[in-house]
Amino acid sequence: MEARSWALRGHLCPPGSMLLAFASLLGCLLTSSQARVYSRCELAKVLQDFGMEGYRGYTLADWVCLAYFTSGFNTAAVDHEPDGSTNNGIFQINSRKWCKNLNTEVPNVCHMYCSDLLNPNLKDTVICAMKITQQPKGLASWEAWRRHCQGKDLTDWVDGCDL
Repeated sequence: MEARSWALRGHLCPPGSMLLAFASLLGCLLTSSQARVYSRCELAKVLQDFGMEGYRGYTLADWVCLAYFTSGFNTAAVDHEPDGSTNNGIFQINSRKWCKNLNTEVPNVCHMYCSDLLNPNLKDTVICAMKITQQPKGLASWEAWRRHCQGKDLTDWVDGCDL
């Protein structure tokens, strides 16, 4: 009977699959423990501390609006594009040009791994976003900002935040 129950378990759970399942679960737990979803005022304060108010002529409200419409303020947001690239972090910075992902042939203008953009402390994300904003299009580099924030009254995005 003991041999038969072992054989059934072996049949239901092939060797190595338990390890794979455990590794997958551990990966999910580690990723979720790193995730942070900011409130709009928390994010505005953090971005202010990084000197984003007035950077390249953009207000904190511009940045908060961008973060909301790209990631819902989620630092761990990753969106997979049909071309195989990913949009990463609270500002959804793309791996095609800005960060290093699995493809080693991308330019990596921000000189960082895409996973660095998922860090809840936002330092790497802000550094990379500043580089993107230095490009001629500025925040218009983000379609979400053009569509939802550009040319609009954005005062509500920071209204009531103790800045």
